[in-house]
Amino acid sequence: MLRFTPILLAVGYGIIMYRFSAWRLKRELDEKSTELADPKLRELAADMASVVDIPKIKVHIYEVEPVNGLAAPDGRIFITRGFYAKYQAGEVTAAEMASVIAHELGHVALGHSRRRMIDFSGQNALRTALAMVLSRIIPGLGPMIANAAMSLLMARLSRNDEYEADAYASALLVKAGIGTAPQKTLFEKLEKLTGARGASQPAWLLSHPKTAERVAAIEANEIKWDV
Repeated sequence: MLRFTPILLAVGYGIIMYRFSAWRLKRELDEKSTELADPKLRELAADMASVVDIPKIKVHIYEVEPVNGLAAPDGRIFITRGFYAKYQAGEVTAAEMASVIAHELGHVALGHSRRRMIDFSGQNALRTALAMVLSRIIPGLGPMIANAAMSLLMARLSRNDEYEADAYASALLVKAGIGTAPQKTLFEKLEKLTGARGASQPAWLLSHPKTAERVAAIEANEIKWDV
């Protein structure tokens, strides 16, 4: 029984972390966000909502500066204040912002948002258990190996989610009459908008696929769908 103690402790830790992380995220989003009021973006969101036959896509502005979008486990979509400011300044078009909403809605519809929260706590539990086991075999190096292994695994899962959400967004944008062009042009802008410097890193180390690969995947879908 004692040999399984580290694993049981790690599982318990994971459950506690999941519940705490979910509670903390919801509280922060509730405190730091307001419902999107922009008429044009609300109109585009309504067009997309009608395609998927839901009353409304719940879009909020999250009051933080980094340029990003977020899909919460409860189904709400968040655009950061920094991203919205780029739109207000004319650096991002309304259609490009609609592609962000469509992408994040894809994460919700495909279950990524809820699963990512579970994955986050689960990976911490697995990381802890793996580090404990490896520390007995390779003293001093166990935690380093566990961290590296879990980071690579989660990056791979995240990239797969991004491709799936991109495909969902493409289909939704086409059916809503917006098309995939804004989705692709936004990808070309993202590195500059976010100040990212990830282009020189190996793709398998990134949590998001490279821009060229995402655009190529969208274009492959367009050919398949005969768009």
